[in-house]
Amino acid sequence: MEIEMNQINTGKYHVTVIGDDNRFRATLKSQEVSEGVELLHIRLEADAPIQPTEVEIVWHIPAIDIHGYWHPAAYRNRRLHVDWERGLTSKATYSAPVGCLFNTLGSNRLTFAYSDAMNAAAMSAGIHEETSMFRCAVKLFTEPMAPIQTYEAVIRLDARDVPYYESLDDVQQWWASLPGYAPASVPEAAKLPVYSTWYSFHQKLDPEQIEHQCRLAKALGCEMVIVDDGWQTSDNARGYAYCGDWLVSEEKIPDMRAHVDRVHEIGLKYMLWYSVPFVGKKSDAWHRFEHKMLTVFDNLGAGVLDPRYPEVREYIIGLYEKAFVEWDLDGLKLDFVDSFYATEETKGKQDPEMDFSSVPEAVDRLLSDVMARLQAIKPDVMIEFRQNYVGPLMKKYGNLLRATDCPNDATENRIRTIDVRLLSGQTAVHSDMIMWNPNEPAESAALQFINILFSVPQISVKLDQIPEEHVQMTSFWLSFWREHRDALIEGKLMPGRPDFLYPMISAETAEKRILCVYEDVVVNVGDAVPGTLIVVNGTLNTRLVLELAHDLGHVELETRNCLGQVIDRRQMILHAGLQRFDVPASGMVTIKKGG
Repeated sequence: MEIEMNQINTGKYHVTVIGDDNRFRATLKSQEVSEGVELLHIRLEADAPIQPTEVEIVWHIPAIDIHGYWHPAAYRNRRLHVDWERGLTSKATYSAPVGCLFNTLGSNRLTFAYSDAMNAAAMSAGIHEETSMFRCAVKLFTEPMAPIQTYEAVIRLDARDVPYYESLDDVQQWWASLPGYAPASVPEAAKLPVYSTWYSFHQKLDPEQIEHQCRLAKALGCEMVIVDDGWQTSDNARGYAYCGDWLVSEEKIPDMRAHVDRVHEIGLKYMLWYSVPFVGKKSDAWHRFEHKMLTVFDNLGAGVLDPRYPEVREYIIGLYEKAFVEWDLDGLKLDFVDSFYATEETKGKQDPEMDFSSVPEAVDRLLSDVMARLQAIKPDVMIEFRQNYVGPLMKKYGNLLRATDCPNDATENRIRTIDVRLLSGQTAVHSDMIMWNPNEPAESAALQFINILFSVPQISVKLDQIPEEHVQMTSFWLSFWREHRDALIEGKLMPGRPDFLYPMISAETAEKRILCVYEDVVVNVGDAVPGTLIVVNGTLNTRLVLELAHDLGHVELETRNCLGQVIDRRQMILHAGLQRFDVPASGMVTIKKGG
């Protein structure tokens, strides 16, 4: 039975706290911080530490001029939900506690975010069928956690009529301002193109072949290599039974330090993959830690270490420190951190060797200490996490966030990189590793690049096994990205129509605006067009139709194909209205005013 614990009327919302009992005393306070933005302060108190059960903070808004719902793990599903659906649960190592209701113009109607990104909480906004009202809610304590006596947090409610991406950017800035949430610094190398071994090699790693690919990648504009899963085991079955000891498989890489040194001589930084929580049953570490596990995944042949033990945390961090010192690494790709969670069997575990009772707090300590201690060895250390562990605390633990795996899927890579960028702030956002079939037409292969231009490219094809035309295409798009990354990843980002999965995305500086178009639509180039306008044809059509709000006057127009070859250059006068241009598939047109 739902029991109302407390309620409050703010200037805009009627908010109710609902729980399954009255063991907590709830206090709500509202604070208007600016026009349309409120902070709802929540405090729960008990007479003694108790195991919390689910508590829900609920409010309602009318379903007026609302046509879609964005959240960090929506992927292709931007539909409106119903009120009986369970909301998306986030925690420090999974997604982020924020949702955004928007209309078809991409205008914010309500963005709501939660200050406690560490502990599990479910965010929901669902239609109540009888009233056409949204039931919005934040549900607390959705995963087992340690007993608490007091709990405080804040819900940020933003109903301003602003672009949805602006309201979401304000959320990430708000999180970054909270105590303990300041993002890690981002080295310059984290913002430059990467060669990854995952799709091109999988676990079949060979140092000479990796170094060969590094030379080719360096010539094309890459500045770092990420060596993925496989270096630690002679087994190529892609399981995790051999994780945990993290010793180099000498059958594959006889001398890791010499290999890293050779990559450094080529001119690339070197990052190495680790599966953070897994200890495989076939590792020596299994016998040491088999009684210090949160859970065991029999299908993976591995268990999940319990970070509430200082011995466990020290073991993990010590492995990374040793690798940095002995092998001169530049960074780590840390995987599967979302597997750190307590089960019903382990949530209340008590052991005098443990120094935390809360798993989220122990994970926070572990990952915070990893960053701090590796920075002490190498101040510009890079740590990558992949979607869905991309929330505000992950930006404290690492400085690279990558779209989750979507091999060969250019459209999905676009959706996922933009979703991550909307909350990333200054943290580097990387694409999933680009790969394609070597028999693809160059125009089709180029779509892999065009769809991820607003993130840092990662490439994972064997560069000596693609046609020369593909090499030219890769070289061109990497050089284009490097020339314009001031706009593409550091400028003002404006992704259009989240409900249509971002069919047009623009980014700009004071000097230039870059528009990428992924559907056959009329392209509204916007107001106050700067001196340079670049429109990229992210389709296999051979024309672009631009709508100009004002005359641009005399311009110089240059058209390139997907290989970067200039196929047309002319001077002309552009008037307001619709303008049609012949542009090759996966090509572009550059318009410079005053030509």
